[in-house]
Amino acid sequence: MSDTAANDEIEKPMLATMLHEGVYRIVMQRPERMNSLSTAMMSALSGELQKAADDPAVRVILLGAEGKVFCAGHDLKELTAARAEADGGKASYERIMRQCSDLMQQIVRLPKPVIAVVTGVATAAGCQLVASCDLAIATDTATFCTPGVNIGLFCSTPMVALSRNVAPKQAMEMLLTGESIDASTAKDFGLINRIVPGDYLEQVVQKYAEAIASKSAKTLKIGKEAFYRQLEMPLSEAYEFAAATMVENMMARDAEEGISAFLQKRKPEWADS
Repeated sequence: MSDTAANDEIEKPMLATMLHEGVYRIVMQRPERMNSLSTAMMSALSGELQKAADDPAVRVILLGAEGKVFCAGHDLKELTAARAEADGGKASYERIMRQCSDLMQQIVRLPKPVIAVVTGVATAAGCQLVASCDLAIATDTATFCTPGVNIGLFCSTPMVALSRNVAPKQAMEMLLTGESIDASTAKDFGLINRIVPGDYLEQVVQKYAEAIASKSAKTLKIGKEAFYRQLEMPLSEAYEFAAATMVENMMARDAEEGISAFLQKRKPEWADS
């Protein structure tokens, strides 16, 4: 590799981003490292997600990746290197796992919908990343697995997101066997929403994202937060919380506008308030 090529590789940002009509694309572009969740990649993702959360022009976020691997999970070379530290890597492992957990929770708590766009393999914490997103669209060649058990490292943190998306026995099947499932099985399991042929992915994803972006940002924020909060509540408590949320939502300017627009058979004009 020439010096120029080497410098280009070093200087190439970990993420590519683009904002168009309310849709913010974040693309991991470290295919040579299988878009692994190194500490640097997690920091970059967290920063971009926060930037998107703070930008009123962003209404929905698409998270994708370059290459044949969407995300291979944690950077095993980085984890292995930490063993040379005085404590055998324990402090580093604690920091890395905490950083990863914080990133996944950041996605869930983000006030805007996040859609995973999976065009390749999503494995271990990469599968966790897909499960943590609000929605997921995959090509028909995408595959998913939690293979930690194969290398003596059970996918305990990916298990948290996985088990909140798929039925317990299906989650345990993935976790205990470590085997890959195809896109069709992932959809049956509830891990992804839609399967799209690669040639039509861009068209479908854009239409899907634009449909969500056309909604009131205020309403989406209220709804997403309420969805995840009520999941952890007993039934009666969930209904009490949801009812209070509906009352709060009804008092919002956009609810008044949306209902009026529906009754008047016109397109609503959102104030995002």
